[in-house]
Amino acid sequence: MSAAQELEGRVAIVTGSARNIGRAIAVELARAGAAVVVNARSSPDACAAVVAEIEAFGGRATVAIRDVTNEDDVARLIDTACTTFGRLDILVNNAAVRRESPFADLDYAQWREVMAAILDSAYLCAHAALPHLLASGAGAIVNMGGMSAHTGARNRAHVVAAKTGVVGLTRALAHDLARDNVTVNCVVPGMIDTVRGGTSAANPDHHKGHAPLVGRRGRPEEVAKLVRYLAGPDARYVTGQTIHANGGVFMP
Repeated sequence: MSAAQELEGRVAIVTGSARNIGRAIAVELARAGAAVVVNARSSPDACAAVVAEIEAFGGRATVAIRDVTNEDDVARLIDTACTTFGRLDILVNNAAVRRESPFADLDYAQWREVMAAILDSAYLCAHAALPHLLASGAGAIVNMGGMSAHTGARNRAHVVAAKTGVVGLTRALAHDLARDNVTVNCVVPGMIDTVRGGTSAANPDHHKGHAPLVGRRGRPEEVAKLVRYLAGPDARYVTGQTIHANGGVFMP
């Protein structure tokens, strides 16, 4: 195995990987040699485009259109990895729904939608993947956090609560799984140049008033490289950590 292919022989699932940071993570893990399951709740064409991008440079990938808030769908997602590629070593919990709503207007259905997409899905996927991650001998879970969980934000009580829960889940699982050689970490992107709702992202409300020290927004690929490191053999001594990639806009 060369250093450039440090994930050769490994298999990864990246939830919510049809576009933006999830897409970049799927591509980056494939460049490191992993076979990748590209997942979304819908958007089969976008998922297929990610697989085609990976296959174009000789990587291996497949599409799994599954709702990661549904326990049965999650079981089928895990089965896709194991049936198609024979194992599962890396789980990246990236799927999320991000809404903005004043708290007075935030009804319980909206609260549950965001909680399910961000926090429940991370639990469901980690729980279903666990037997396979234990069998890996070098399993890795990378949960994707959110900067607003650390800074706070107006009109995002549901998102802030869910992403804060992801940090807590990361720490708890790191304790539970360390003896079985499964690492669990959380990556927190800052102001990243992504597409929201089908258009190039204007700043959401919680980005207003923030400015990265480096003078620009980040690229999805820069976040993906950090995930690649945490999923790989050089990060086996790193677990339970929340690592920020934000250009200096927030310093914990």
